[in-house]
Amino acid sequence: MNGKNLLLLAGTGDARELGVRIAASGWSVTASVVTESAAASLEAAGIPARIGRLDADGMARLAAELGAEAIVDASHPFAEEASRNAIAAASLAALPYIRYERASRSYHDHPNVTVVDDYEAAAELAAERGGVIMLTTGSKTLGIFTKRLLGRTDIRLVARMLPRRDNMEKCEELGVEQKNIVAMQGPFSKELNKALFDQFGVTLMITKESGKEGAVDDKLEAALEMGLETIVIGRPVIDYGTVVSGFEDVLARLEPLQLHKG
Repeated sequence: MNGKNLLLLAGTGDARELGVRIAASGWSVTASVVTESAAASLEAAGIPARIGRLDADGMARLAAELGAEAIVDASHPFAEEASRNAIAAASLAALPYIRYERASRSYHDHPNVTVVDDYEAAAELAAERGGVIMLTTGSKTLGIFTKRLLGRTDIRLVARMLPRRDNMEKCEELGVEQKNIVAMQGPFSKELNKALFDQFGVTLMITKESGKEGAVDDKLEAALEMGLETIVIGRPVIDYGTVVSGFEDVLARLEPLQLHKG
């Protein structure tokens, strides 16, 4: 074990386990995260974390400060900006960049699933369908949906998101009534998803294609078993370069870097 330093962008639940696995292989891992809860989870596992959004220059400076010899990007599949900044930072710092991304599971051929390219397309399609719509894509893009769907007598928009104060304030600002907010911390089992769909009389569910660890399968499977229509927002298309979907694949990419520079 050479104790080489590595910068890990951690934006998913499985990023924590990946960090632990990388550290166990001999790397000294520091994570870059956005939230205090993510930092606490990583630090409880022995992975130090820096909190705050970084642009490419900031990320390159952090890598230099750490003496990092590689950047592993395990940010959320929809965190486009973070990944683009990591790619640019790796280029600026002349460091190897490895993208870890959860394996995708396709439901494209299911008759009740429509896959769209972005949030705007999802909102337009939902407006055409009407009914009771449960939105499970978080608060960041909530305004796209409220602009298109609120105020319609044939639509009830139910927003599911993390129980954070800023999320509740955003709902109030955008006009989402309390009775139409599900503020809960996941993960959600298939049974719980079904219960929520049933409770609200959901006819259409909107989700992002985030992979199994993001619980998208449980949401989809619950909706499809209940015969609900589902709109899935496809992952953004980014030229990552080196992309792997398994922990062992990440370790295999890192091993020669340790041996070469050890």
